[in-house]
Amino acid sequence: MVWIGLIITIGYLVLITSFIIGFKRISPYKLKLTQSKTNFSVVIPFRNEAENLPLLLQSLEQLSYPKKLFEIILVNDASEDKSLDIISNFILNSKLNITVLENDRQSKSPKKDAISTAVKKSKYDWIITTDADCEFPRYWLNSFDEIIIKTNAKCISGPVSYLNRPSFLHKFQILDLHSLQGATIGGFGINQPFLCNGANFAYQKYLFIELDGFEGNNQTASGDDIFLLEKIAKNYPKTLTYLKCEDAIVSTKTQPSWRQLINQRIRWAAKTSRYKNAFGKLTGIAVLLMNILVISLLLLTWIHYTSTFYFLAILLSKFMVDYVIISKAALFFKQKQVLKTFPLAFIFYPFFSVYVAIKSIFSEYTWKGRQFKK
Repeated sequence: MVWIGLIITIGYLVLITSFIIGFKRISPYKLKLTQSKTNFSVVIPFRNEAENLPLLLQSLEQLSYPKKLFEIILVNDASEDKSLDIISNFILNSKLNITVLENDRQSKSPKKDAISTAVKKSKYDWIITTDADCEFPRYWLNSFDEIIIKTNAKCISGPVSYLNRPSFLHKFQILDLHSLQGATIGGFGINQPFLCNGANFAYQKYLFIELDGFEGNNQTASGDDIFLLEKIAKNYPKTLTYLKCEDAIVSTKTQPSWRQLINQRIRWAAKTSRYKNAFGKLTGIAVLLMNILVISLLLLTWIHYTSTFYFLAILLSKFMVDYVIISKAALFFKQKQVLKTFPLAFIFYPFFSVYVAIKSIFSEYTWKGRQFKK
């Protein structure tokens, strides 16, 4: 058991350290506000988002990007609330170029179908996907425009942050997202992009068409971002970049309850078995094994099967690298204050992650009022 624990720990430490190095390699981009040139089609699927649409639309209205250079495509996925009424009333008084489409369902993944529906109708060469519960900084599209001109990238992963709210539930989610964003940025920094977030993800339309969009993955309900990133990384590895820019940070809401959070994480975890990226699979396995190891050693120490020193040494090693990568992300997202919750979240996380992993294997999950299988 001692040697198994050491192997898992060393592998985990090497992995997270590589992300820390990769995070440092991606330099923050400072916006210059040069003349805008790129045309964007902003794609937003929605289902029963009446609560969130007013802020979303107001946020889009306040973008500084020239309105003639972008369109907004809202795709209705069988909403049963007043979402369409809210959008219709907004359009009457807005100068934004907004198109509302009905989702053309073709697969078991409503969101992938919605994005595919929008891409077919889009006017412009660049697609940016986001979610209906998001808010955007004023220079969001300017940031993408400048990085496209600077790097000639064809696919761009953008930063996503949770809105800070009180209570451990919400701060736990913020820290968890910081760990994911830290790994995302770190992966790009070591030329192993394996994560992105569909709430802030851009790519050229021709790539989507040439790679047959979500074909091959559309039987999995989630993963519209990760699976497409995998395809692009495999076929055009030198065209990807991460937009590490404060003016590009998209903000979204945390889940309001533990039950909804668990459902969200099961939805995320359910797609991991279908990953084709070897590095992504290795990362997922390493993180899961490390969390299982922490729980196992805690139990073995309690029954005096292994030494307390051995357990604490491994726990402290994990604490240190986790804190470094999360703190770097927290500083970038200007949410340093949430680090006060890190020690408690660190203790709780192994139990939470292992529970979600087990549930994702054996359970269905509910999302947006629908039941999904793995």
